[in-house]
Amino acid sequence: MKRQSRVLIVISAAIAFVFLYLFSVYNNLVKAEENVKSKWSQVENQLQRRADLIPNLVNTVKGYAKHEKDIFEKLAEARSKLINSSTVEDKAKANDELSSALSRLLAIVENYPDLKANQTFITLMDELSGTENRIAVARKDYNDAVRSYNTKIKVFPNVIIARMFGFEEMEYFKAEAEAQKAPTVDFSK
Repeated sequence: MKRQSRVLIVISAAIAFVFLYLFSVYNNLVKAEENVKSKWSQVENQLQRRADLIPNLVNTVKGYAKHEKDIFEKLAEARSKLINSSTVEDKAKANDELSSALSRLLAIVENYPDLKANQTFITLMDELSGTENRIAVARKDYNDAVRSYNTKIKVFPNVIIARMFGFEEMEYFKAEAEAQKAPTVDFSK
């Protein structure tokens, strides 16, 4: 009788340990997934901030560069794509298009020395520069969280639990190849 109760206790303890381990891994995966979602919302916040600044910048430049209609249309189109995109890949692509359109706008600004001295323009450029820095930090934080999460769902034995509960690999926020080239802008002229 004593032997049977000991075996039963050992088996019960082993089963309890397995369940506790399972719950612990599951909870850690949920926390990691939520961290990725939180970091992504910060990226979206900064992208939205940038998108909100663009109309003010465009309106300021429009007053000086009325005949540069094409760039304003491209900026509006890129901004709209960014705001309306939903996946990480779509947001990254739209962000690259917006960055490209912004660099063309800034290149046009070179032709308008009065605009470069305009206080509203200077303030908007400072805001845009700060926002670009915030986007870079938010993207890095997001990609770090994705790396951590993806690693957690791929290592053994977490991979078994992750597959059982449907945890899937998350996408990194990657820049397009064209975005690797920094635009040349010189406001000193």
